[in-house]
Amino acid sequence: MNNFWFTLGKILNGAWFYDNIGNIFNYSCIVLGFIGLFYWLNWQRKFNAQAEKDSNQLK
Repeated sequence: MNNFWFTLGKILNGAWFYDNIGNIFNYSCIVLGFIGLFYWLNWQRKFNAQAEKDSNQLK
C-alpha cells in the first residue's frame, strides 16, 4: 500500500499533471461553482416571489 501512495504522489507532483490536468480541474471547479451559484439564485428568486404573494408566510 505504501508503494501506491508514493507512486500517486510522484504522478501528482509532476509538471505535466499541473500543466494539463490541474488547470482543467481548477477551471471545472470554478465553472461548477458558478453553475451552483446561479442555480441557487434562481431558487431564491422563486422563493422571494412566493413570499411576496403570501403575506402570512415568514420572510
